[in-house]
Amino acid sequence: MRISIIIPAHNEASYLSACLDSFIGQTHTPDEVIVVDDNSSDATFKIASDYNQRFNWIKVLQRKSLDEHIPGKKVVDTFNFGLQHTLDYDLLGKFDADIILPSNYFETMLNHFQSNWKLGMCSGLLYVKKGEDWVYEKIADKNHIRGPIKLYHKACFDKIEGLRPGVGWDTVDVLLAKYHDFETLTDSTLHVKHLRPTGHVYSSKNYKTKGEALYKMRYGIILTKITALKMAWQSKSLNLYFQMIFGYLKAIINRPSRYVNYKEGAFIRTYRWKSIMSKLS
Repeated sequence: MRISIIIPAHNEASYLSACLDSFIGQTHTPDEVIVVDDNSSDATFKIASDYNQRFNWIKVLQRKSLDEHIPGKKVVDTFNFGLQHTLDYDLLGKFDADIILPSNYFETMLNHFQSNWKLGMCSGLLYVKKGEDWVYEKIADKNHIRGPIKLYHKACFDKIEGLRPGVGWDTVDVLLAKYHDFETLTDSTLHVKHLRPTGHVYSSKNYKTKGEALYKMRYGIILTKITALKMAWQSKSLNLYFQMIFGYLKAIINRPSRYVNYKEGAFIRTYRWKSIMSKLS
């Protein structure tokens, strides 16, 4: 099974070398790793180019885009730019530039995909540095495949019609995979080091956009409130709850394009309610 990995990168000079070293040190290296430098003002492109000179399976592209930070959309657009330059693949990855993989990561991923023909997405778990220890990054359940370490089977990626360009892309892809009867798996034995904790640059605008994303996924107001409460509890920020609800209500008025159709939305709501009830029982 051929593995293609795309790494969108914007000003990642502090982390990129450690990240790429962890790809080089794999017991089974990917067939290609494409680093897409998106308007970096630091040494990101130079670092990636140096690795390209030493390893022909590590490639580097430059993408010129607006300097404005557009949560979700910018990273997906950069990923899609890299996708246009991939070779034939069986497994496709969207990985961040600020992670360090355990050496057996892709060997283990291959075993999972080869042993389960219904597996559509797979990953390890993200850990962040706390003092001298690496601890699980508690912003999602351990069964959720996180945005920095997404690995898709081509059949699944094609069926969900790629990634949605906006906040929530790394949630709706999992839900659509399940809608199309694919299985997803997180391997708790694979601890991926996340060098820069998620949410370090979040603002009230980002939280409002998260509320809008729930509208785009057709959550409905009750599920949106429950989701916002959960995220506010995890982040220990009541303000997050109100910002997300504001973003959702604003979306109801402005009616942006949805991520999913009505039938997919109905499945998502049913799936979420079942998940909530199973945790309560």
